[in-house]
Amino acid sequence: MGELFVSGADLSRRFYHDEVRPLLDERHSAALLGPGSEVLGFDTARSTDHDWGPRVQLFFTAGHRHDYDVLLTERLSADVRSAVVVTEPAKWFTGQLGFSPDGPVGTFDWLATSTQSLAEVTAGAVFHDGLDVLAPIRHRLDWYPDDVWRYVLACQWQRVSQEEAFAGRTREVGDELGSAVVAARLVRDLMRLCLLMARRYPPYGKWLGSAFARLPAAVELAPVLRNVLVASSWRDREQRLADAYEIVAGLHNELGLTEFVDPATRPYYGRPFQVLHAERFAAALLPTISDETIRSLPPTGAVDQFLDSTDVLQHVTRRRAVAKALFER
Repeated sequence: MGELFVSGADLSRRFYHDEVRPLLDERHSAALLGPGSEVLGFDTARSTDHDWGPRVQLFFTAGHRHDYDVLLTERLSADVRSAVVVTEPAKWFTGQLGFSPDGPVGTFDWLATSTQSLAEVTAGAVFHDGLDVLAPIRHRLDWYPDDVWRYVLACQWQRVSQEEAFAGRTREVGDELGSAVVAARLVRDLMRLCLLMARRYPPYGKWLGSAFARLPAAVELAPVLRNVLVASSWRDREQRLADAYEIVAGLHNELGLTEFVDPATRPYYGRPFQVLHAERFAAALLPTISDETIRSLPPTGAVDQFLDSTDVLQHVTRRRAVAKALFER
C-alpha cells in the first residue's frame, strides 16, 4: 500500500515551521496563497505529478525585505530556497490582482478581477501574520460589496435568460448535439449562479464541480443537473432543466434580496419551450442596487461572466484592459 497523501497545505505548513520559521523573527507574515489546487483545497495524489510541493510566501516590509532575502539565500539550500517567495504585501497582491487591496477596493477592481483570482487570495492558509496585514486584506477581499454582489447576480441571471429557450429550439430543427451543448452551458451557468448566491467565488472549470458539490444546495440540485446532461431526449432535457430552474429560483427567494419572484417555469412566449424567463430575476435585482453608477453598468457582470479564455482571465494586464474597454466609458 502506498503512503497516505498529505495535502499541499499541510505539507507547506510543516515546511514553513520546520525549515523557514526558525530563521526568522516576528517581523514577517507567511502564507500559502495564489495559484494551485492545494490553495483551494482540491489537491489529490494526482496533483503531485507537476508543479506541486511545499512552498510559502514570506511578506516583509520594504525596509526588511532585502536583508531577509539575503539571509534566506545564505541559510537555505537551493532546493528549499526555490520554494520560498520573499516579497512585500502590496507588491505581491498587486501582481496577483492588478490592484493593491491595502485600502478601499473600487468597483472597477472588483469587476476586473476573475473569481478564480479572488479565490486564490482568500482561500489558502496563513501560517503567521506578524505584520498584521494578511488578515485585514483577506477580510476586505472575502466577498463583494453588497451592491457589486447584487449586480453580479443580476448579470448571471441575465446569462441564463439568453439561452434557456435554445435547448428546445435547436432540437426542433434536428440539432440534438446543439441542444445538448446549450443545456451543458446552462448547467454551468446555474452552478456558478448557485456559488455566487452562496457567497463563494466560483473557481475555473477544473474545480467548478468540486466547489459546487460543497454547497448545501448541491444535495438536491446536483442529481437534477446530472440528469440534464445525460437526458436522451430534448423533452426530457427540457423538463430536467425546468426542475433545476425552479430549485435555483427558490434559492434566490430564500436570500431575501428582492421581493418574491414566482419560481415556476412557463412557455417561452408563444413557442412550445418551457423556460423560467430568468430575466425576471435580473430585473428584480437591479432596482435594489443603491449605487446608481453600478446600477447603470451594462448587464455583462464581472470579467469572467463575459470572458472565457484562461489566457486572458489569468493574465492581470489583459483582463483589466478588456474590462477597462467595457466599463470605463
